[in-house]
Amino acid sequence: MRPGFVLEVDERTPPLLVHQGDGVLLERFPVGTRVVYPPLPRPGVDAVGAAVDAALAAPVGSAPLVSLLRPGLRLVLVVSDAGVPAPRMRGVDVRARLLERVLSVVAAAGVDEVRLVVATGLGRRRSAAEVEALVGERVFRSFWPQRLACHDAFDEANLVEVGVSGAGEVLRVARPVAEADLLISVEVVQDPGVGGLAGLAAGVASYGSLRAARSVSAAMRDAAGWFSSPTPVDSPGSVDSPGSSGSSGTVGVSGSPGSSDVAGGVAGGGSRAVLGRLGGVLAGAVPVFAVTATVNAAVGPAAAGFLTGREWEWSLPDQAMALAAARGLDRLGGWARRRVWQETAADYAVTSVGAGDVRAVTEAAWALVEAGQRVGVEGQTDVLVVGSAPFGVHHGSGPGDAVLGAHGALAEVLGRHTGRPVVREHGAMIVYHPMAARFSQVHQPSYVDFYAEVLAESTEPATIEAKFERRYATDPWYESLYRSSLALPGVHPFHRWYEMAPGRAYLGEVVVVGGDRVVCARLGLRAASTLADALEIVSGSVGRDPSVTYLHAPPRLVADVR
Repeated sequence: MRPGFVLEVDERTPPLLVHQGDGVLLERFPVGTRVVYPPLPRPGVDAVGAAVDAALAAPVGSAPLVSLLRPGLRLVLVVSDAGVPAPRMRGVDVRARLLERVLSVVAAAGVDEVRLVVATGLGRRRSAAEVEALVGERVFRSFWPQRLACHDAFDEANLVEVGVSGAGEVLRVARPVAEADLLISVEVVQDPGVGGLAGLAAGVASYGSLRAARSVSAAMRDAAGWFSSPTPVDSPGSVDSPGSSGSSGTVGVSGSPGSSDVAGGVAGGGSRAVLGRLGGVLAGAVPVFAVTATVNAAVGPAAAGFLTGREWEWSLPDQAMALAAARGLDRLGGWARRRVWQETAADYAVTSVGAGDVRAVTEAAWALVEAGQRVGVEGQTDVLVVGSAPFGVHHGSGPGDAVLGAHGALAEVLGRHTGRPVVREHGAMIVYHPMAARFSQVHQPSYVDFYAEVLAESTEPATIEAKFERRYATDPWYESLYRSSLALPGVHPFHRWYEMAPGRAYLGEVVVVGGDRVVCARLGLRAASTLADALEIVSGSVGRDPSVTYLHAPPRLVADVR
């Protein structure tokens, strides 16, 4: 694996690839700009099937799976949501391969009371076709729909209380999970700090149980932990420990506000701590055996090498493909561009398979993916420049709209560090994104109303939470669409908005290159036509000669700022 590194732009530096929502452009950066390149994707294991078998036979911190099984056992397999990895995997999803190996052991042990739950948490429930792609055709045919279903976080009749944390949080989970004798968590880990026992609880819990972890106050309490050095995962305060006070895991990204709906939350004493305690409650109520695969940082087809290559190393075909992508996407209509990215699949390599105790397996997975993404950076910068990729945990449900575009920059990217953000406090962030007021009418109905009604009145998270969240959360129309049309739940945009709060409080200015000015104003951001214009806008706060750093991603990187 080639490590990441930092380049200083000079006169010889070629134009650099920048994602701009559902577009791509080649941008020339000012001389002296630091460019942080992520490590190139690491190779995978030689034989995934053999790796799964070996992990099941010799698990970490647990007896072999076969010894935990017996006839008459009520077994539930909880499958991590299809939103990770992003973009989706090309070909057979590795979770299907994990499931088939696990179910072979289960069948040989004579266990026939088996159910599968897709842990969608407070995200979007999946269609039959999406579930089949996730679990594989054979597993789908054997279990769907009677014994295989997506979690419903709002189905009160089928949510059961399993315990209360030391801080008084009540955990209610899907009935099959609550009534199981054994849970097997089947998960893909793409980012350090995301998933594990906290993610398992978030994936199968009720909206009411997750409310404390998704509040404005939790997000803001996390700010201190987000912008300071985290506690190691093996410390007594680790988020997966029962009664945890909450650390962020191995790196800052594990506690970033951008953590997914099914994977955790933010660091410090807020969201991540709540989910850690809920995870401890779940593990205390039902034994958990984890089966986890990690994937590398590929972000597209292997044939599209320009997506992960360094520009000065591009071959002639790479240069031609990059230029064609930039010009071709620009000429396509908005719907066609979004369709291109929605159909994009990545040629990930599976880099490890682990099984056994959920805490031990998760920590090993986090350490491995973090090592494949970490880049050392000397000192903070005055201005941070980032692109905005059209794929992410939430983007699979619709276009890279303005709310999710802002969330991707201010929560997900800004939080990917080991203790200090790349940009200094009160510095400026420049984001490339079209910031259009376009939303999927099928998958994002609450986003349409959130933008038109809520943000028209206020951008203040506390005001939004107090005045609007409960109505959106309990609205029968949104709940109906959540079940019948696979829409995101009514509260989804609220939680994404809250998760941006620490980043917005930390930064002095946020300017969007290529953003619609009216939409940016609605979101409380500023718009610019070019990078030069954006630097001129922020010059009042950072000076005429600021230090500038461009995070060259995707693929993912974790900044280790020293």
